[in-house]
Amino acid sequence: MSGIQEADDHHQSVSLDLLKQKMADFAKERDWDRFHSPRNLLLALVGEVGELSEIFQWKGEVPRGLADWKEDEKVHLGEELSDVLLYLVRLSDICGVDLGKAALRKVELNAIKYPASKQYTTHGDGAVKMCD
Repeated sequence: MSGIQEADDHHQSVSLDLLKQKMADFAKERDWDRFHSPRNLLLALVGEVGELSEIFQWKGEVPRGLADWKEDEKVHLGEELSDVLLYLVRLSDICGVDLGKAALRKVELNAIKYPASKQYTTHGDGAVKMCD
Protein backbone atom coordinates (compact mmCIF):
# COMPACT_ATOMS: atom_id res chain seq x y z
CA MET A 1 0.00 0.00 0.00
CA SER A 2 1.52 3.30 -1.12
CA GLY A 3 -0.32 5.59 1.27
CA ILE A 4 -1.51 7.62 -1.71
CA GLN A 5 -5.27 7.88 -1.79
CA GLU A 6 -7.00 7.51 -5.12
CA ALA A 7 -9.90 9.77 -6.06
CA ASP A 8 -12.31 6.84 -5.72
CA ASP A 9 -11.29 6.44 -2.06
CA HIS A 10 -13.30 9.54 -1.14
CA HIS A 11 -16.99 9.74 -1.83
CA GLN A 12 -17.37 13.18 -0.34
CA SER A 13 -16.46 16.54 -1.78
CA VAL A 14 -13.23 18.21 -0.72
CA SER A 15 -13.46 21.73 0.68
CA LEU A 16 -11.08 24.58 0.04
CA ASP A 17 -10.65 24.82 3.82
CA LEU A 18 -9.43 21.23 3.97
CA LEU A 19 -6.95 21.83 1.15
CA LYS A 20 -5.80 25.07 2.81
CA GLN A 21 -5.16 23.26 6.09
CA LYS A 22 -3.37 20.35 4.40
CA MET A 23 -1.13 22.76 2.47
CA ALA A 24 -0.36 24.78 5.62
CA ASP A 25 0.49 21.59 7.52
CA PHE A 26 2.60 20.31 4.63
CA ALA A 27 4.63 23.54 4.52
CA LYS A 28 5.01 23.74 8.29
CA GLU A 29 6.20 20.13 8.60
CA ARG A 30 8.99 20.88 6.11
CA ASP A 31 9.80 24.38 7.42
CA TRP A 32 8.80 25.80 4.04
CA ASP A 33 6.77 28.74 5.35
CA ARG A 34 9.86 30.90 4.98
CA PHE A 35 9.83 30.21 1.21
CA HIS A 36 6.09 30.74 0.75
CA SER A 37 5.99 34.45 0.03
CA PRO A 38 3.21 35.66 -2.27
CA ARG A 39 5.75 36.28 -5.05
CA ASN A 40 7.33 32.83 -4.79
CA LEU A 41 3.96 31.10 -4.70
CA LEU A 42 2.72 33.09 -7.69
CA LEU A 43 5.81 32.18 -9.71
CA ALA A 44 5.40 28.52 -8.76
CA LEU A 45 1.73 28.73 -9.79
CA VAL A 46 2.67 30.20 -13.17
CA GLY A 47 5.17 27.40 -13.68
CA GLU A 48 2.49 24.81 -12.95
CA VAL A 49 0.07 26.50 -15.37
CA GLY A 50 2.84 26.16 -17.97
CA GLU A 51 3.11 22.43 -17.25
CA LEU A 52 -0.67 22.13 -17.55
CA SER A 53 -0.57 23.98 -20.87
CA GLU A 54 2.06 21.59 -22.23
CA ILE A 55 -0.41 18.72 -21.92
CA PHE A 56 -2.77 20.41 -24.38
CA GLN A 57 -0.14 22.17 -26.51
CA TRP A 58 -0.21 19.95 -29.61
CA LYS A 59 -3.58 18.26 -29.23
CA GLY A 60 -5.75 20.85 -31.01
CA GLU A 61 -9.31 21.07 -29.76
CA VAL A 62 -10.10 18.38 -27.22
CA PRO A 63 -13.64 17.03 -26.68
CA ARG A 64 -15.26 17.22 -23.27
CA GLY A 65 -14.65 14.14 -21.19
CA LEU A 66 -11.40 13.35 -23.01
CA ALA A 67 -12.86 10.10 -24.35
CA ASP A 68 -9.91 9.42 -26.67
CA TRP A 69 -7.23 10.02 -24.02
CA LYS A 70 -5.29 7.17 -22.42
CA GLU A 71 -5.77 6.63 -18.70
CA ASP A 72 -2.20 7.68 -17.91
CA GLU A 73 -2.77 10.96 -19.78
CA LYS A 74 -5.86 11.64 -17.66
CA VAL A 75 -3.92 10.84 -14.48
CA HIS A 76 -1.15 13.23 -15.54
CA LEU A 77 -3.74 15.91 -16.29
CA GLY A 78 -5.25 15.43 -12.82
CA GLU A 79 -1.84 15.83 -11.23
CA GLU A 80 -1.10 19.08 -13.07
CA LEU A 81 -4.60 20.47 -12.38
CA SER A 82 -4.02 19.61 -8.72
CA ASP A 83 -0.67 21.41 -8.66
CA VAL A 84 -2.35 24.55 -10.00
CA LEU A 85 -5.20 24.30 -7.48
CA LEU A 86 -2.91 23.65 -4.53
CA TYR A 87 -0.63 26.60 -5.30
CA LEU A 88 -3.68 28.83 -5.81
CA VAL A 89 -5.15 27.74 -2.46
CA ARG A 90 -1.81 28.29 -0.73
CA LEU A 91 -1.33 31.71 -2.35
CA SER A 92 -4.80 32.84 -1.30
CA ASP A 93 -4.14 31.64 2.25
CA ILE A 94 -0.81 33.47 2.51
CA CYS A 95 -2.45 36.63 1.10
CA GLY A 96 -5.36 36.38 3.53
CA VAL A 97 -7.98 36.00 0.80
CA ASP A 98 -10.94 33.70 1.41
CA LEU A 99 -10.81 32.02 -1.99
CA GLY A 100 -14.24 30.43 -1.73
CA LYS A 101 -15.95 33.73 -0.88
CA ALA A 102 -13.94 35.59 -3.53
CA ALA A 103 -14.91 33.01 -6.17
CA LEU A 104 -18.61 33.22 -5.25
CA ARG A 105 -18.44 37.01 -5.41
CA LYS A 106 -16.81 36.79 -8.84
CA VAL A 107 -19.56 34.47 -10.11
CA GLU A 108 -22.12 37.04 -8.93
CA LEU A 109 -20.25 39.88 -10.65
CA ASN A 110 -20.05 37.84 -13.86
CA ALA A 111 -23.81 37.20 -13.68
CA ILE A 112 -24.34 40.97 -13.67
CA LYS A 113 -21.80 41.55 -16.43
CA TYR A 114 -23.17 38.71 -18.59
CA PRO A 115 -26.93 38.47 -17.91
CA ALA A 116 -28.59 35.16 -18.81
CA SER A 117 -31.32 37.07 -20.64
CA LYS A 118 -28.85 38.20 -23.32
CA GLN A 119 -27.41 36.17 -26.18
CA TYR A 120 -23.70 35.74 -26.74
CA THR A 121 -21.47 34.88 -29.65
CA THR A 122 -17.77 34.38 -30.21
CA HIS A 123 -15.79 36.35 -32.72
CA GLY A 124 -12.74 35.40 -34.72
CA ASP A 125 -10.46 36.34 -31.85
CA GLY A 126 -12.28 33.90 -29.55
CA ALA A 127 -13.71 36.68 -27.39
CA VAL A 128 -17.27 36.27 -26.14
CA LYS A 129 -19.43 39.23 -27.10
CA MET A 130 -22.95 40.15 -26.07
CA CYS A 131 -25.30 40.48 -29.04
CA ASP A 132 -27.29 43.70 -29.28
